[in-house]
Amino acid sequence: MTAPRGRAGRPPLTEERKAETRLRIARAAVDLFVAQGVVATTGEQIGHAVGVSARTVWRYFPSKESCVRPLLSAGIDLVAARLRDWLPGQSLEQLFEDEFTDTHDIPGGPGRATVGALVRLTRTEPGLRAVWLQVYDEAEPAFARAVAERAGLPADDLRTTIRAAMFNAALRAAVEHYAWRTDTTAGPSTADAGTTDAATADAELVATLRSAFTVAAEGLR
Repeated sequence: MTAPRGRAGRPPLTEERKAETRLRIARAAVDLFVAQGVVATTGEQIGHAVGVSARTVWRYFPSKESCVRPLLSAGIDLVAARLRDWLPGQSLEQLFEDEFTDTHDIPGGPGRATVGALVRLTRTEPGLRAVWLQVYDEAEPAFARAVAERAGLPADDLRTTIRAAMFNAALRAAVEHYAWRTDTTAGPSTADAGTTDAATADAELVATLRSAFTVAAEGLR
């Protein structure tokens, strides 16, 4: 009698490999969106840029616009993780000091230039705007839980909800401000946008984030 055969085919993907594939698809999608627009970009083109089939793209994402979600959520995930590690007696500025002083991109994550280009697209692409706002909307409860625990309040307390909403809105405004200020494609005829060097934009981003954290911390004193 022969031993039964194992299942043929490729071994199952680990969560790490799945996350890597999602990020590769996201970066390819952004590059194509920036180069030719969302409407002109197809799932086949996104897959081809990564070396996978369109079917694989749709297995990971329900739509081409949603392909960018890993890039949009990277910063949010970092903030949520930091808030979960918030120690008693530690200020918000101390908690995020590494992010304030580190001018490099998130290790293993998308570069600032990529995120900036993507956020700028959310101004003119409704589908991408919807994904961008949804990412922040889903992050707010996580922020609220962290703030509530810190303040010794119930997670559904109105004060907690308002503080988390203010914190969330300030974070989004900071990122959008940074993205628009570093727009290298905006010409002098653009009424509400101006370009600036990366160092100045970084300084403005940090200043805006510090303001957001100050507002969030006011109710926790």
